[in-house]
Amino acid sequence: MRCWAGPLAVLTALFWTQCVLLDTVHAKKERKRPKETPPQHTETFNATLSNSEEVGGGAKISEHQRVDPLGSWMDFVKRPVGNFPGKCRKRKRPLPGPPGPPGPPGPQGPPGSPGAEVTQEVLLQEFKEMIKDATERRASAPDRQTSPSQLPSTLLTLEGASTHRRIEEAFHCKLKGPVVVDKKTLVELQNFQTPPAKGAFLRGSGMDQSTGRFTAPVAGIYQFSANVHIDHNEVKRSKSQLKARDNVRVLICIESLCHRYTSLEMIVGLESNSKIFSVSVHGLLELQAGQYTSIFVDNAAGASITIQNGSDFMGILLGV
Repeated sequence: MRCWAGPLAVLTALFWTQCVLLDTVHAKKERKRPKETPPQHTETFNATLSNSEEVGGGAKISEHQRVDPLGSWMDFVKRPVGNFPGKCRKRKRPLPGPPGPPGPPGPQGPPGSPGAEVTQEVLLQEFKEMIKDATERRASAPDRQTSPSQLPSTLLTLEGASTHRRIEEAFHCKLKGPVVVDKKTLVELQNFQTPPAKGAFLRGSGMDQSTGRFTAPVAGIYQFSANVHIDHNEVKRSKSQLKARDNVRVLICIESLCHRYTSLEMIVGLESNSKIFSVSVHGLLELQAGQYTSIFVDNAAGASITIQNGSDFMGILLGV
């Protein structure tokens, strides 16, 4: 018996050591086994992350962990809206508020330096230089050919130019003597003269006083006026009664063609009680170089009338 006691104790010690090791391995396997979920969760596994965990990069869910649908829906509803990327949803920019009240005015700045004194003489000198430069450029142009007939007869010197423009064509003439106009007759008034009294004038060579015609030296806009004094005593002394068509027309016509060209016209009746009455006509006409104008009197009455001496004819060139 004593011979077997020693080996038996060794075997017992080895067997106890193996049992302890097996219990330790079994305990480790029990710890690694997943916990049993409560019996009310019967859904299948869902490997999707909730919005809060997907956006925020939270804790990772293991492959064998179950997901609560109600909890996932509540996480989706309560998700922060502002954390979505710009591609998925546009952010609404806040509207700007109303402008505030204007601030108080700032302090006044220092006064500037005084400007250059510009006088009328300085402006005139600059204008003369501009005219001189323009004339030189026009004269030196190689593609512009000017014949001697087109050159002006007189050249105005810039040194003698004044601040006021000189009127080159103007006249004020009066009829020398009376002119009788028979009934149903159209007459052109002629034989004018420049009054000797001061105030009358005759500038330029356009007015021919003997024919009573003004010829335009250059194309442009002209202003004409006429004051015709009419004596209709013969009409009043005639036994025939005045009719509605008994009248007198005073016209300023171009080229003696009152119906072809535009003319200045005034029509008056003969029912005046005075012996002499006046007819005035004035206006603007555009004339080409070489065209002339003159005064015509058309007597549509049944008796003759007399144009008194001293009737006026005036004209002036306004511009080209």
